[in-house]
Order: sequence, then C-alpha cells, then structure tokens
Amino acid sequence: MKKALSIFTLLLLMAVTMQAQDNKKPDWMRWHYLSEEEMHDKSRGMTFVETDPPTGTPRFVAEFEPMQGVMIRYPLGIPESLVAQLSNNCMVYCIVSGSQQSQAQSTFQNAGVNMSNVTFVNAQSDSYWVRDYGPWYIFEDRNPAIVDNIYNRPRPNDDNMSQVFANFWQIPMYGMRLEHTGGNMMEDGRGHGVSDDLVFQENQQDYGINEATVRQRMNDYLGINPYHVTIDPQGDYIAHVDCWGKYLAPDKILIAQLPQSNPRYQYYEQVAEYFATTNCCWGYPYHVYRVQEPGGYTLAPYTNSLILNKTVYVPIGTNNTYNQQALQVYQEAMPGYEIVGVANNTYTGWENTDALHCRTRGVMDFHMLFVDHRDVLHGEQEWQDSIPVVSKFIAYSGQNLKQDSLLVYYSIDGGTYHTAHMTATGNPDEYVGYIKGYQGESEIDYYVFGADESGHRYTQPVFADLDPHHFTMEAHEPPTPQGELVITPDTLWFTQMGQDRQFNIINETNEAVTIIDVDPEAPSFNLWDNTFPYTLQPGETLVVTINFQTAPGKDTYIPYEILVRTSLGDKIVMGMVLNTSLDSGFVIVGAPVLEFNDPGDSPQQACMQNRFFGSQIPVKVLSVTENGTDYLSFEPQGTLPYMVEPADYFYLDVYVNAMVKGYAVTTFTVQTDQNDCTYSVAINEDLLSVTELSAETKLYPNPTIGQFTVEGANVAKVEVYNLVGQKVHEAEGQVVSIDAAEWNKGIYLVNIIEQNGAVVTKKLVVR
Repeated sequence: MKKALSIFTLLLLMAVTMQAQDNKKPDWMRWHYLSEEEMHDKSRGMTFVETDPPTGTPRFVAEFEPMQGVMIRYPLGIPESLVAQLSNNCMVYCIVSGSQQSQAQSTFQNAGVNMSNVTFVNAQSDSYWVRDYGPWYIFEDRNPAIVDNIYNRPRPNDDNMSQVFANFWQIPMYGMRLEHTGGNMMEDGRGHGVSDDLVFQENQQDYGINEATVRQRMNDYLGINPYHVTIDPQGDYIAHVDCWGKYLAPDKILIAQLPQSNPRYQYYEQVAEYFATTNCCWGYPYHVYRVQEPGGYTLAPYTNSLILNKTVYVPIGTNNTYNQQALQVYQEAMPGYEIVGVANNTYTGWENTDALHCRTRGVMDFHMLFVDHRDVLHGEQEWQDSIPVVSKFIAYSGQNLKQDSLLVYYSIDGGTYHTAHMTATGNPDEYVGYIKGYQGESEIDYYVFGADESGHRYTQPVFADLDPHHFTMEAHEPPTPQGELVITPDTLWFTQMGQDRQFNIINETNEAVTIIDVDPEAPSFNLWDNTFPYTLQPGETLVVTINFQTAPGKDTYIPYEILVRTSLGDKIVMGMVLNTSLDSGFVIVGAPVLEFNDPGDSPQQACMQNRFFGSQIPVKVLSVTENGTDYLSFEPQGTLPYMVEPADYFYLDVYVNAMVKGYAVTTFTVQTDQNDCTYSVAINEDLLSVTELSAETKLYPNPTIGQFTVEGANVAKVEVYNLVGQKVHEAEGQVVSIDAAEWNKGIYLVNIIEQNGAVVTKKLVVR
C-alpha cells in the first residue's frame, strides 16, 4: 500500500509540474481513468453542434417517473444476471457494434435474459458509462426530445450517442453548449435540478462560460430553475453527484453519511444541511434520508442506484451490515417499491465512484401520464369549509383523460380514504377537487390520481396512501346551529334481495351541516349515488339510497343500525331486513299494512311473492275479499284466477271507495290455492270527507271505462278533481255527460254543486 501511495504521489507531483509548465495540458486528477491517449486527445466536443433551445416548454423527466426502458452498453459493465432482471422490468436498449451483436445475443440468452424485451441499437461506443454520455430525455410541451451537451471526456463515439438515439427515436435534438455529464445531474421532473460545482469549474476553465450563463442555459434547454449547485463533499477526482446523493422523489433526497472520524464527514453534513433547510418544488424543506458508508476503501456505492419504475436496484458493497442498513433506508424512503440489492463480482465490479447508476440510463415513457399537483397542501392550513386541491393532468399519449378517474383520495384523522372527483377549472389541463368533512385540528392525508384512455395511470405522490401528502387544519369552533337535522323515515323495511330504500336528511338549521358518513352495520347494505363527506346547506335535503344485497332467510325481521355521522352528532336509521326461508309459501312483500293518509295515497299497491323456491309449486290467486266492510275496491295485475310461478310476484292496486268519519281500519284477504295473505288497511277520513248523494241525484256508471253522467233536478254545476287537487273537468247543467276515456286510471273526486250552493262530493273510479 505504501508503495502504491508513493507512486500515486509521484504521479500527482508530475501532473502539477507539467501543468505549471503548460497550463493547456489536461487536469489528470479530473480525468482519472482516461488512457494516456485520451488524456492528450484534443477532440473533446469538436463534433458538438449548438442549436437554439426548444421553442416549447421543456420538462426534464426525473428518474423515478415512468420508464419505457433502460439503456446499457455491450461489452457490459454490469452483471449478466442484472440484464436478465432489467429485461423483466421493461425494454432493454443495448448499444452494441454490429460486429458484436451476435456475441451479445448469445451472452444474454445464456444468462436467461427475456430477449423479447431487448432491442439492439447498433452504434460504436468507447465505454460503458452510458449514464454520463447518454441522451438527456425531455418533453417539449407534449412531445419527446433529446438535449445534447459536450461530454467532458474525449470519447467521440460516446459523445455522439445523443445523435444516435435522436435518429433511433426520430425525435428532435437540441444542442446545449455546456460541458456536462449525466452522473453529475439529477432532476425532480418539476424544474429543480442538482449538480456539484464541477459544472461551473469545467465550463469556466474549458470554455470561459460563467456561472450565470450555465444557469440560464440549464433553464432554457431543460427547464431547470432553481438549479442547486453544491460543493462536492466526496472530494474525489470524479465529482459526480450520483456518488454521494440521489433524488428519490420530488421532496426526498438521499445523502451518504460518513463516520465522524472521517475527514470528509463535515462536507457531507454541510450538503445534507443545505437540503434539509431548502424547499423542494412542493414548498417545504426536503426530507433528507441518510445512508451510512464506512468510508475509506470499503466498497459502499449505495447512492449509485437505479430507479426503474417501481423497483430500485441498489449496488451492494463488501460490508453486509452496511448493505442491509442501506436497503432498509431505501425501503423506508420508498414504501411500495421493490428494493433489490445487486452484487457485481465480475472483473468490471462496482467501485465507490462508479457503480450501477453510472452504467445504465432510463428511457422515459414517451406516452406517460403526468400528474402535476404543484400547490401541495402542507403544514397548518387556514380554516375553510372545504379546501381545493388543484392539479394538472398531462396525457403525453395524446389520448383523452378519463374524466371519472381524476380523483383526490383523502383520509381525515387516520380514517378510511374518501374520494373527491375533480372537474375542469377552465385553465389548460387543470382540474380541482375538494376535501370536505374535517374538523378543526384534523390531520388530513391525501393524494391525487389520474388515468387516461391509453391505460396510463399515475399518482402524486407516487407512493399514494403509503406516504401521502399531509396537512393539518387549524383549530376551529363551528357556530352552534339553530334548529335541527331531521331524518325521515327513521326505519327502512327490506323484504327482498337487491331492494332499494331511501331516507331523507333535511337540514332545518340555519348553518351548513356536514354529513360525515353513512355507515350501515350490516355488510350486505350498499350505499348508492352518495359521496361523503357531504355539506348540507340550510334548507337542503339529501336523499340517501340504501341497497340490500343478501338473500333472505327466515320469516322474521332482523333489525340493523345504519349510523349517520354528522357534524351535529350521530343519528340512527333502522334497517329492518325480512329473513325469509325456502318454501315459505305465498308471502306478503313489504309492510303488511297499507296506510291511506292523504288523497294522493290512493291507490296503494299490495305485493305478494311465490316463495316456494325449493318445491317449485305454482300458486293460483283465486279471489280478493274485503273483511266485513265495503271501503275498498281492488284491481289485480291480471284476470283472476291468476297463476304465480315460483319467485314471481303478484301485484294488487287497492282503492278507497267510501270513507267513514275519523280513522278506520279494515282488512282484506287474498285467497290462493295454497295459503291466504291478509292485509290491514288504515284510512284517515279527516283528510277526505265524502257526503252521500241525495236519492234524486245520480252519477253513473261508476266505476267507468269511458263516459259517465251526472243527473239531477237540483244540479247546477259539476267539477272533477284528481287526487292531487287538480281540476280536470268542469261543466254546467242538470244533466252533464263527461268523457273520461283519455283520463288516467284511478280515483277522481266529483263535486256536484246544487242550485242552493250545497256541494256533494262523490268518488268516481276510472278504469
């Protein structure tokens, strides 16, 4: 080791001496790992062609965004087994010369590579560091493009690779006259970028380009602003950011950490402190994750990982304890991702400054869906009854967005997630959804989801509910409403599977009331057409539809509670479920009592079902008989006798023909050849008073199927009303004939006005 250090010291002194003699000689430290021929090569950047920047808006896509593929080079700098893993993730674009393609294909096949996911791109290359010289993919507005720069190595084939892939994809390429390298560039996909100060040093030293111009060109060609340029904490020859740091998400950065005893410890801490106190694109300081490295010559290249769709490939070092800690940090920072440790025991094995990230480069999905929610809610928010979430959705596929799949998912105080549909704001690509139902000091998690017609889906944050956006609503004391929240009816009767029942929530207070949730006790209840929380304004009525989906059992009603949670407290609606067994006979479906409380209630419908499900016995309905009174008339759904097959229903319309003063109850029975069904009928006469006609005044025929006549010596005028109080006919005379053939079937009230002003009301049945 001492001998090696002495040789290194001698070389360094020679380099310093030579540079002092001729300041045009290359910086050997900066160009470490170059051959002697490369060190003296003057062709660096000679083939570069500068162009104007994009005329559209550029967006430099982040590594953690959707990728259609990954670029590698053959001969390989990565293990063949890793190529096999990558080929099961996405397309592998392998740069290979034509003379070596068959060899590459044979190598991949022997290694178990999925060859259907391999595309060979024939091109000459000088090295396998495709991260450094590969094309920088951007979107210009909605179209893919490539930005080329001057590669800071005198390797002309590598430096030409951007043009190779621009031709391969048939997309535009823009020449940005800056000396740069992919290993010293990371971006968040939303305009923030990070490099260390090598980018300033090289451009000033080699081309006389100052810092301000560097920043301006990064903005013009790549849309990078702000551009975070830090010191190089590693202090190594290569000065690449991916040797010590990495974007894991727009608000997450991974920074290596050395033991305090290491001389470089303070520089790593300085960079980590910078990001911990610098706002990310979403308006709050970065979450800084630290990955421990032992320092020295122990191999630990953990930040030099590759994020590819929902997998992170992490290069593994020589210390297993540090390896496991590094994988754990990635898993903590990126929940829901698969974290894969990758060893490299080949002759091109990993190094601390050159590992997996340096030798691969992702290819963005040209048809991705981009969810761009910039104004992220965080910290404590000022109170408002509902809070808007605004996001842009960019479908680079050119397909339409799925309007019903643009959603805000949110959870209040750790509860289940609710959804809010987003609607267009009128600004290009912009939609808004509203979070509701929280209280003062509520803790709210949320994320935004979108989908388009091409099948692309995306969330922000990409971790969705595993690591959502989070904010707190400020303390708020809502005013005490005057009045009450009314729920009617308070009991729902369910008599068959698939049945819908409704109840109303009426806000009779003077303030808005939040219906937080409706939570049925029975899992077989479903809510139809309601999204909660729902803000119910004063005087507003919310109709809640409950559907019962479990098959019936025994002939009893089982009570279930339906909990209605509101900002004024909880209320209970009872759900009564009829449990009907097999072969239970011909049964009443619904409540066995018909109530006539209003003129509009007539007719009422009675419903029965043949529930001989097991024995499949048909039921013959023979007759319908009122028991002891003569208040009712009946209209069955078909001519009696009527055959009802198993599982079929029988309907009977019931009319009130005559009323008695006060509240009367009668019954009627439906007779069948199997068993009888008896209904009770409650009639409130106070709402509908009928006086009998005098003997000399006649109304005939009644019931009628068409024309009817009112005749009497004292008749002056006839008025006919339906049961909702609308006048349908009026005529004068002692004999009045009226054609009712076009009228709706049902009961009508005929007011017969006599010459002395007396009014006699008679019920008319039109069939």
